[in-house]
Amino acid sequence: MWMAPELYPFQVSLVEWALRKGRAAIFADCGLGKTPMQLVWAENVVRHTSKPVLILTPLAVSYQTVAEGAKFGIECVRVSDQSEVKQSGIHVTNYERLHHFDRQKFAGVVCDESSCIKNFDGKRRTQITEFMRGMLYRLLCTATAAPNDFIELGTSSEALGYLGYQDMVGMFFKQETSKDYLGWGRTKYRLRGHAEEPFWRWVCSWARAIRKPSDYGYEDGIFVLPPLVIQNTEMECTRAREGMLFALPARDLHEQREERKLTIQERCEKVAELSEGKPCSVAWCHLNAEGDLLEKLIPDAVQVSGKDSDDAKEERLLAFSSGHVSRLITKTKITGFGLNWQHCSHTTMFPSHSFEQYYQSVRRFWRFGQTQPVTVDIVSTIGDDQVLANLERKAKRCEEMFERLVRHMTESLHLEAVSDYTKREDIPSWLSESRKSRKNTPCITATASK
Repeated sequence: MWMAPELYPFQVSLVEWALRKGRAAIFADCGLGKTPMQLVWAENVVRHTSKPVLILTPLAVSYQTVAEGAKFGIECVRVSDQSEVKQSGIHVTNYERLHHFDRQKFAGVVCDESSCIKNFDGKRRTQITEFMRGMLYRLLCTATAAPNDFIELGTSSEALGYLGYQDMVGMFFKQETSKDYLGWGRTKYRLRGHAEEPFWRWVCSWARAIRKPSDYGYEDGIFVLPPLVIQNTEMECTRAREGMLFALPARDLHEQREERKLTIQERCEKVAELSEGKPCSVAWCHLNAEGDLLEKLIPDAVQVSGKDSDDAKEERLLAFSSGHVSRLITKTKITGFGLNWQHCSHTTMFPSHSFEQYYQSVRRFWRFGQTQPVTVDIVSTIGDDQVLANLERKAKRCEEMFERLVRHMTESLHLEAVSDYTKREDIPSWLSESRKSRKNTPCITATASK
C-alpha cells in the first residue's frame, strides 16, 4: 500500500480503511483534503490492477484535481472521451461527459462531490449509477452526504453495491402518510425506534465521517476555521400580488416565489450595494432574471449561467479561481460543488429551502485553508422568514447526523482497537481427548476475548 508522504495522519487512516474496503464512502468536511485522499486511493488501485481509474468531478473541478495531483507527485490526466484513456493511470473528467466512456475499461471509479449526483435529472443519475454497477473498486467523496434527510444515505449505499435504497428503507424506516393544509397526501419516513442503533452501525460499515481531525483522535492543528459572519437584510415587498389589495407577507411556497419575482429589482440592487468595495465577491442567485440583472448592476461581474456551454462555464470559473475575475454571479446547482475559493471571503445569496445548496455555497469560502473571516450577506423578503427557519431546522438535522455518524464510527473503531485476545481458556477435556485421538497431539489451549 503506497501513501503520499504529504498526507496528514488522519488522511492516511481514512485512505487505508477505504482501500481495505474496496467500495467505500468518505464523508469529510470541506477543506479536509478529499482530493488528495481520493488521488492516493486511485493510485493504489492503478498499481494493484495495472488498469485505469476514472475520477468524476463537477464542472471545472477536473482542472483543480489534476493540479492537486501534481502537488503530491501523482500523475493524472484530464480526458474528454474514451479515445483519450490510456491502458493504465488516473483519468479525470466531468460528470457531464460520462456517456463518452466505457465502464468495462476501468478497474475503479471515484465520485468526487458525490452528493451532487441527486441534482442531475433522472436519466443522468441512472447513467452514473449504472456506470458504477459491478465495478470492483468504488469510492464516494463528499462533505454533505444527506444534510437534511437520512434516507438519502441509501443512494450512496446503492451506488457502492451494498444495501439497495428500497431495501434500506424497508429495513430501518417506517413510512408515515399525512395530509397538508391543501389536502395533498405527503409521505415521510422516520427511523424505527428499535432500528436506530443498527442503522448507524450499518452506515459506519461502509462509510467514514469526519468534521475535523480530532474526530479520529488526532490533533486539529491547522484545521481550525476562521470566524463566520452571517448577516440578513430583509427587504419589504411594497407591491401587492395579483388579486390582492395590499402587499401581505408570503405564506406558502407559491406566494414566496411570487414575492421574489416582485422584489427582483430591490433585492438585486441591495446585493450590488453589499458587494461594492469588496476585493472579491460571489453573488448566488436562483432565477435567470436575477442573474441577468446582477450582471448589469455589478461592475466587471461575470455570470456563469445554465445557457452557457460546459467549456464556457469552465473557462469563467477558472478565471475566477485564478484571480483574473473578481466578481462572479452564478447558481449553486451549477457551480456550488467541489471548487476551492479560499481566496474570496465575501458572498451574497438569496435564501432557499435547500440546505445543501446553502451549505455548499458557504463552504466554497468558509473551509479549512481560509485565512480571513468570511462574511455571508443574505438578502431576503418578509415572506422568507419561514424559509430561514426551515434552513435552521435542517442545519440542526445535519449536525445531528454527523454527531451520530462520528459517535458510532468512534465506537466501532474502539471496538476494533480493543479486540486483542489475551485471556486464555482451557479447551474441555472431551474435546481435547477427541483431538488427541484424531491427531495424536498434546492438549491445546485457545484464546478468548476479555
